Amino acid sequence: MMNAVLVSVILLLVLSLARVHVVVALAVAALAGGLLGGLGLEDTISVFSEGLGGSATVALSYALLGAFAVAIARTGLPEAMVNGVTKIVGRKNDSKKKNLSKALIFFLLTIIACFSQNVVPIHIAFIPILIPPILKILNELGVDRRAIATMLTFGLTAPYIFLPYGFGAIFHGIIADNMAQNGLSVELASIPKAMLLPTVGLVVGLLIAVFFTYRKDRYYQNKNIVGAAKETKVYSIRSIVIAIASILVTLVVQTVSDSMIVAALAGLVILLGSGSVKWSEADDVITDGMKMMAFISFVMLTASGFASVIRETGHVDLLVSQTANMVGDSKAAAALLMLGIGLFITMGIGSSFATIPIVATLLVPLGLEAGFSSLAIIALIGTAGALGDAGAPASDSTLGPTAGLNADGQHNHIWDTCVPTFLHFNIPLFIFGWVAAMLL
Repeated sequence: MMNAVLVSVILLLVLSLARVHVVVALAVAALAGGLLGGLGLEDTISVFSEGLGGSATVALSYALLGAFAVAIARTGLPEAMVNGVTKIVGRKNDSKKKNLSKALIFFLLTIIACFSQNVVPIHIAFIPILIPPILKILNELGVDRRAIATMLTFGLTAPYIFLPYGFGAIFHGIIADNMAQNGLSVELASIPKAMLLPTVGLVVGLLIAVFFTYRKDRYYQNKNIVGAAKETKVYSIRSIVIAIASILVTLVVQTVSDSMIVAALAGLVILLGSGSVKWSEADDVITDGMKMMAFISFVMLTASGFASVIRETGHVDLLVSQTANMVGDSKAAAALLMLGIGLFITMGIGSSFATIPIVATLLVPLGLEAGFSSLAIIALIGTAGALGDAGAPASDSTLGPTAGLNADGQHNHIWDTCVPTFLHFNIPLFIFGWVAAMLL
């Protein structure tokens, strides 16, 4: 019997790569998975519809963050940043200054992305705020946005996989709890040791992307951010200070309240209340911001419905049991199959955190039977959960970068974010995760 999970995920990926809109691809894949899984047309539609609400909060969060990003653009902050960088780089092709500026931007973006997972756990909230204002700077420097996408995705994944702080503490806790529930108790302190090699794989992928694959210049048109004022905004010191203050307040509120909705509203209130954005422009700003983030929001909503259908079919558990039956006495083959399961499940669900409870039911008993050590099983479970987070069309780790980089309509979600991050992160993560399982 064909497995509904495999078929639906493969169909989703094929349709997405064929440039079928991701929302349509998710809906078609969900329908195919439901029918193949025996739900029937009526039940598939019902489960899909009920599942749409699962990401409603995140979708609204993105819409309001989009409005905040547009409001920031109206303050003149992007123009001020472009003028500042232009003075440093110069209008002429000074390669030394240009390379220095690119290196500084790359370093800062990677650090900020990493900090968003552990030090100041705001997750993807910083991307719609920070990235759109610097797109013209990136254009001025000839930066390939695919390189930025890999940096952001690296910062959104590597830290929580390895470091036991912020979202990393949650991820490690999920691993330990689910391993214990399946008969193998481990110390939380042992998880970073087990995940060291897989994380090294991500570092290798990032270095390849930045220094080899996307090192050459790529040029984009200097288009306005969606919803930004058509003419160049005249800015003042006051408007820039208020814009920066609103960004800082937004990040602080997000950290304290753990709500992107409240954080975005706080930022909007400061900009509107200070007069940096006119009240008469408020309707246009919010509407334009929602338009800018509509794609991301609808993908998240549809992905939630897709995941609900896949779970309802029961074929996730079937896939797990089928894999167990395929594994013989070879530890190497067992590790490959375990990681492959994680890749397919996460690519479909779009969440590494939600994948761990599923794969742990297979990997703990199968790992013990195959003779893997506790550290090796941790590495397999952690890597299997993380596989697919980069590259999945419906993952926060890919939707977040696209939300910022496509603010002017020149960055394709599938070919400029998903494919680059899949190639540079999932392949080395798979290899290094397998090596970790064999060595530990």
